[in-house]
Amino acid sequence: MMELTNSTTSVVLTESEASWFASITSIMCPFGGLLSGYLLDKVGRKRTLYCINIISIISWAIMSFASTTDASVLFVELIVARVIIGIAIGLSSTPASVYAAEVAHPRLRGRLTLLTAGCTGIGMLLVYSLGYMFKEDWRYVCTICGVFTGVSLITVIPLPESPSWLVGKKRLQEAEQYLKVIRAIKEDNHPEIKAEIKALEENVARFRSSESSKKASKLVQLKKPEVYKPLWIMCTFFVFQQFSGIFVIIVYAASFSVEAGVAIDPFLSAVLVGLTRVLTTILMSFISDKFGRRPPALFSGFGMACCMFGLAACAVYPVTDTPYNWIPTALLVAFIFTATLGFLTLPFSMNAEVYPTKVRGFASGLTIFFGYTMSFIILKSYPTMVSVIGNENVFLFFGLVSLLGIVFVYFFLPETKGRTLQDIEDYFRGSKTVDADKNDAKA
Repeated sequence: MMELTNSTTSVVLTESEASWFASITSIMCPFGGLLSGYLLDKVGRKRTLYCINIISIISWAIMSFASTTDASVLFVELIVARVIIGIAIGLSSTPASVYAAEVAHPRLRGRLTLLTAGCTGIGMLLVYSLGYMFKEDWRYVCTICGVFTGVSLITVIPLPESPSWLVGKKRLQEAEQYLKVIRAIKEDNHPEIKAEIKALEENVARFRSSESSKKASKLVQLKKPEVYKPLWIMCTFFVFQQFSGIFVIIVYAASFSVEAGVAIDPFLSAVLVGLTRVLTTILMSFISDKFGRRPPALFSGFGMACCMFGLAACAVYPVTDTPYNWIPTALLVAFIFTATLGFLTLPFSMNAEVYPTKVRGFASGLTIFFGYTMSFIILKSYPTMVSVIGNENVFLFFGLVSLLGIVFVYFFLPETKGRTLQDIEDYFRGSKTVDADKNDAKA
């Protein structure tokens, strides 16, 4: 049973109803991902960021001003709000990292795209912390979140539009103008700016030259090796991300802590999970630029597997009433630490850099749609898995998926460290290979 309370109003849900109510957000996330792809290509990166914040503000406002007198109205309002926030979450998973990847210098691209994930982690940590401090007043929490979203909307105003998108739309004068702002160059006809704009033009022209005389559909574009190769790699990476249990812990942080035998307050455990994620993401932004994407991902999968096997052992041999009752907490924190070093952050950051400019919005949105569909499946299945096969076997399953993820990373995940976006596109097209070390030297 689950009870939704609001002042003098309450709604009691059965276990099945509560499960579907909790799943509404994850159901809508894939559609938000698809919408982000359309908006990124159609209206640009900056306007898409506007849309994310406006939609989010609407959802927080609905929850903040939800009915205090009519239980049925309250229930409908909360459903509508969760639908909207689900779309907003899916919508927000790509644009910031795509924008960062397109405006960043190759030497800093990994750091900046991962820092967008760090900011997401900070937001979730804030919500966890507010939930811990105001356990009985979710209306107040929603109001605070709405205020932060309003501030986010304001900060988008001074951002320049992505030069890559502008070149794709043949708005070359604007692209040059904004690129000068991004590179902090004031003089006209600067050779660095001219060279970068020319490279962007050539990249777009090369992609268009492989299209038919008629305007190619999105499905036709998916047949190009520089599109379908990274698409299947990223979709597979998201499968390993979701079925290794990362999002289960993030979404079910409090209840998962209870299932794992963590000895501290479940809500405090959720805050600890969020804090670990934020600190590790910041660390990862520097590690990625130093060591690349593959080594941290390999270490991440190994660490996650060890932690899950450890939690499985603790489920079989409980340590709650022993001097070793700290072990599940340590394993949970270690899992989030190692997951953030690779499997949690890399699929989202690499999704922004592996596709050609012309279809980056569409392809990355399609990938996010697939990733969040997998997320819905595992989040909806997790409670049933626990009741059917038990905690220890669920932990073993997550650990085995993590091990298989190591194999996938080793054999299939390309290294993008130090490569320009054009180099990555050429790599998947098969026209040439680029030595990352040489690119580092150039940077």
